[in-house]
Amino acid sequence: MKDDKRLKRKVRRSYLVSTASMALVLFLLGSVGYLMAAAMTVAHNLEEQVTLTVELMQRADSEMTARVREVLQQEPLVRTIDFSTREQKAADADFRAMFEQEFEEILEENPLLDSFEVQLRAPHEAEGTIEELIARVEELEGVERVSYPAHMAERLHHTVSRIRFVLLLFSAALLVISLILLANTIRLAIYSKRYLINTMKLVGATKWYIMRPFLSDAVVQGIKAGLGASLLFGAAVYGLNEALPELTHLATLEKVGVIVGGMVLLGCLLSLLFTAIAVNRFVNMKSSKIYLY
Repeated sequence: MKDDKRLKRKVRRSYLVSTASMALVLFLLGSVGYLMAAAMTVAHNLEEQVTLTVELMQRADSEMTARVREVLQQEPLVRTIDFSTREQKAADADFRAMFEQEFEEILEENPLLDSFEVQLRAPHEAEGTIEELIARVEELEGVERVSYPAHMAERLHHTVSRIRFVLLLFSAALLVISLILLANTIRLAIYSKRYLINTMKLVGATKWYIMRPFLSDAVVQGIKAGLGASLLFGAAVYGLNEALPELTHLATLEKVGVIVGGMVLLGCLLSLLFTAIAVNRFVNMKSSKIYLY
């Protein structure tokens, strides 16, 4: 009787330990996924901060201006367009702060030009290149010149590409490590029940009959581990937002919901997969080897 109770406690403890280990692994994967999504969002926002300035000629009339705006609006790389007249530029407080005295006292007329300030989409979101866009706009009637910080944009794009590569490499390595840990955790949990599997096999149970209860338990365990990981993840995101409110826009409900759902689904699938592999191994193992394993 005491042996039976001791055995039940060991099995229960093994189940709890394996579930907690799975939850921690899923929490780690979910956290890395969230950090990757946040980093990609920041990189995407940086890429969209690059501005293209289209300055119009002094003689450009309203018809030419409207034509330039129409062409810009049809370009897939263009995100937003803001038109500024030369008078608005001259009245800007930041612009006037650069001069020690009113520039009207020095110059006979306003040297500034009407212009479009064009915010571009991230290069990977639309077809075509910025160079092609600039070439098309410069050919339009009424356009004086097109200014674009090419060197800064190139460095920014290069930096963002390197960040993406490092994050993907780090995530891939962490994923492999996590899968190995998860597989070993489940294998050890099944290992504690190897004698039960062998007994069922000796009395004539089929492979599917033996595997079915283990697989159903694996699904339940995966759901529990996923929910546990989701609670930890939710608490971590809440604490992060409380400590750094400026990062709130990174924790959108859609992102959190996708990650939480992914952790639960991944918990079920991985638990089911690794349990099937581990049980199948012991079912196919000869009885004489089980006692030596």
